[in-house]
Amino acid sequence: MEKPSLVPGLIKQNFSTIDGELAIGGIKASALTETYGTPLFVYDADIIRNNLRRLRDAVGNRFEIYYSVKANPNPEIIKILVQEGVGLEISSASEYVRACRAGGLPERIVFAGPCKSFDELEFVINRGIAEIHLESIEEIENVSIIGAQEGRSISVAIRINPIAAAQGGAMRMGGVPSQFGFDEEQLENVIKLVLSKPQLELTGIHLFAGTQILDADILLAQWAHGLGLAKRVSAIRGAPIASLDLGGGLGIPYFSNETSLDLKRVAHGVPRLLASTSSDPALKGTKIILEPGRFLIGSAGVYLSRIQSVKQSRGTTYVVMDGGMHHHLAASGNLGQVIKRDYPQLIANKATAVAETTAVVVGPLCTPLDTIGRDVEIPQPSVGDIMAILQSGAYALTASPSGFLSHPMPAEVLVDDGHAKVIRPRGDFEQPITPLP
Repeated sequence: MEKPSLVPGLIKQNFSTIDGELAIGGIKASALTETYGTPLFVYDADIIRNNLRRLRDAVGNRFEIYYSVKANPNPEIIKILVQEGVGLEISSASEYVRACRAGGLPERIVFAGPCKSFDELEFVINRGIAEIHLESIEEIENVSIIGAQEGRSISVAIRINPIAAAQGGAMRMGGVPSQFGFDEEQLENVIKLVLSKPQLELTGIHLFAGTQILDADILLAQWAHGLGLAKRVSAIRGAPIASLDLGGGLGIPYFSNETSLDLKRVAHGVPRLLASTSSDPALKGTKIILEPGRFLIGSAGVYLSRIQSVKQSRGTTYVVMDGGMHHHLAASGNLGQVIKRDYPQLIANKATAVAETTAVVVGPLCTPLDTIGRDVEIPQPSVGDIMAILQSGAYALTASPSGFLSHPMPAEVLVDDGHAKVIRPRGDFEQPITPLP
């Protein structure tokens, strides 16, 4: 019996077919690969904007959206979201530079991450930053020193590792021992320490309990917990906090047993969640931030790779592509996944053909880890066909071991309003790792 596939639904929701081929932003995959070569990442700007609109419609104007740059730090991707009025969450000084080059305003950028060096902190503070999200005693001390050097106070938020009751998602980041933030049980002492530093102005809190959340009820419960923590912090400091960062964690479906996050259920739960905030003095004027990354751009990206060989080995069909885990570690199942499962994928130039073969899809690397699909049902594959890996906009190229075997870096192309442009040039054999523009 044929296993369920996400592919038809994702094509219907985000893409189209032309002459039996997958089309991205109205351009056939074959046309894109003929122009820009393979392997190739293609992003559709309209999908990014539509995902943002759907989220804003669901949560309403009480929430502000900040894009988590780590999901895809290409400046042209960042620029799309900045132009739509989105703030930015960064986790390194280099991401700060990319954010600013993309048009991000320092007062709309927050800096999180468990290991901010003194030099990074000094760099962003000197150039302007909305908030530093403190995650250790050492960061408290370092920001205090920089504030003293600058002769001014620095706006900071405390990142909280919430209790187990608030955890959830595919990767739980709350309620367990963690390098991220301060345990909720330590909160009162941490607040007192921050308040004791004249160079620090405690303006907010930040919590991130999990990632890849597809259950609306889990998400709403985490947000409710965050609102409760905001009230608690306001009571301890004797004044409302300026910002409450509820983190991201909004997921997208990757595997056949997953369904999309129910935004209608989110929209139904938000008014009840916020009912008390308008009249609660502890939350008066508090800016509530969501910082999605994957949700905004994951579905907008497609990884295209050309089939170089089709071979049989002891009864198994292997499809060998010119791209693999060095560009897309997550699709290989080696980016922290406990169980390796297949991303939604298809032969782009045979998008409407009937699946008649079950194949193992692999890349060009000298390791069996370079397996992109283990049980993929596709039409009969041929050398020269284009494999398309969907849901590839987030945590793909920059989350992968691109230097392994020194293959050239793939190009990245953005399709916007029917027009394609290169937003990262392809590398060459003599300079395989080409820096982002």
